[in-house]
Amino acid sequence: MRVLVVEDDAALRDGVKAGLEAAGFAVDVAEDLPDAEFAVDVNRYDCLVLDRMVPGGDLLVFLAERRADGLQTPALFLTARDSVADRVDGFHAGGDDYLVKPFALEELVARVGSLCRRTQDVRPPILEVADVVVDTARCEVRRAGVLLPLARKEYRLLEVLAVNAGTVVSRTELIERCWDEVVNPMSNVIDVHVKELRRKLGSPPLIQTVRGMGYLLGEPTNE
Repeated sequence: MRVLVVEDDAALRDGVKAGLEAAGFAVDVAEDLPDAEFAVDVNRYDCLVLDRMVPGGDLLVFLAERRADGLQTPALFLTARDSVADRVDGFHAGGDDYLVKPFALEELVARVGSLCRRTQDVRPPILEVADVVVDTARCEVRRAGVLLPLARKEYRLLEVLAVNAGTVVSRTELIERCWDEVVNPMSNVIDVHVKELRRKLGSPPLIQTVRGMGYLLGEPTNE
């Protein structure tokens, strides 16, 4: 699960990053509003951890604007602003949780984990790409009505690709979302699993390799 932490205090930012990574999260950091905007534009996150005021602006305004544009990623405000009015403003802007500084790192990790699980829970119950049907409730895959015997990692890879059908998913993102253990993005573990997944899916092929970028699940190709 991938988290973005936006915090301008370097010591606090590094501490939160280390604590979340120790708990198994993949963590990106930003120290100002432009960095936060860029990160959200180019990456998919399971949770945002946001300070209120950072160089460049108020992240409350940033989140409210992104919510208006359709951003659904859960967000937790981590701030020293502790009045009831501040908390209410945070929720009205689209925040899902609010934790006041100083805080216990263990509590932050637990709250982030809860929000990330919420992201996982909003997957559509049925995903369809061409003649492939992914049943996310039963963790089953059928092609042309035939149940496919996928291993756990193969299923998870296909599910992530199906959620993002028509969009390139990077090797790094696949590793972050499909492997709990630490895996080097440059290893061939993704290639091995994708090759076997392609074999089990059969023809015509649906998984495309986008050289230098990642993989894309889409309509049958002529590969």
